[in-house]
Amino acid sequence: MNNTLRTGALAPVLALVLAPVLAGCAGGSAAPAVPGTGTSSTTASTTPAATTTTTSPPVESPPVESPSASSSPTPPGGGAPPAGGARGGGGAGGVAAGQLPRGGSTVFPAYRLFGYSGAPGSAAFGRLGTGDLDARVREIERKGKAYAGGRKVLPVLELITVVVDSQPGADGDYNRQVSDATIRQYLAAARRHRALLLLDVQPGRDDFLTLAKQLEPWLRQPDVGLALDPEWAVEKGQVPGQTYGRTTGAELDRVAAYLDGLVRAHRLPQKVMVFHQVAAKVVRRQEGLRSRPGVVVIKSVDGIGSRGAKTATWQVLVKGLPRSIHPGFKLFYDEDTRHGPLMTPAQVLALKPTPEYVLIE
Repeated sequence: MNNTLRTGALAPVLALVLAPVLAGCAGGSAAPAVPGTGTSSTTASTTPAATTTTTSPPVESPPVESPSASSSPTPPGGGAPPAGGARGGGGAGGVAAGQLPRGGSTVFPAYRLFGYSGAPGSAAFGRLGTGDLDARVREIERKGKAYAGGRKVLPVLELITVVVDSQPGADGDYNRQVSDATIRQYLAAARRHRALLLLDVQPGRDDFLTLAKQLEPWLRQPDVGLALDPEWAVEKGQVPGQTYGRTTGAELDRVAAYLDGLVRAHRLPQKVMVFHQVAAKVVRRQEGLRSRPGVVVIKSVDGIGSRGAKTATWQVLVKGLPRSIHPGFKLFYDEDTRHGPLMTPAQVLALKPTPEYVLIE
């Protein structure tokens, strides 16, 4: 049974997907050349479910400008983070400091999360990066109703914020960060629709905790959480696009502990921390993740393929899931349909355990 995974052909994905996103980095210079540009390849990758293949899709969207690697994030609004305001959507009101965008301070079991991921400038990163942003969020709200399953739906915008690069850059960490203006734009859209913004991190050779701390001005906001992509977490001597990255439960727990500290220090509602997992080897010893009152940890099971293949991967990756980790499931709006019909909301909600976060890329 084939299950095509999004990192199955890493170098071509970096070549075709990242170049538009990174084109404006480092003072507006062109993105560095990526090995394999303009080609597609098929790479076998052994996963818990099957041997997989993939061909990366073309990218046609315009580039997005990013700061240099040495820049640090500016708090929302360009100054101090806004104090708590009226909870709700339209306008510039923001959200109350101790409340989630649609009320309450705890995520589960009141809510099911449903959202899109992406970054401006690359259709291959996901639906969130293409078209009118507010139209996309309205689409999230509309489609999310089918995933309620007896819960309220909390819309999610998962913005790929730290983007892996095939070149080391000045600091040798193989990543770039999108501009503060981009984060501010997506946070404003989230607030107009009472949605949650998750900042997705592809670390390269950097480590998750360091990058999370660099995003602290944003993470101090009550409606901003974090998503981590460990398949792009490579070690010294390794290059993203040439090898799968990996992490450990203990490393992820250090990030969760940091977020829990922010929640306590700033009297915030629970923080959502997602980690994406495409294969068992990507996250080792997940039992190292502890339960913390201020943080909801979600494992998002990734993988492109047919319903059968995705279900097989799901069964492997959620088996023995610790109580400290909530289940999440990812659909690929275009790529999955190359292997059959996209799974329906009813089919997704029929998975056991039932996903508490459903993401479409």
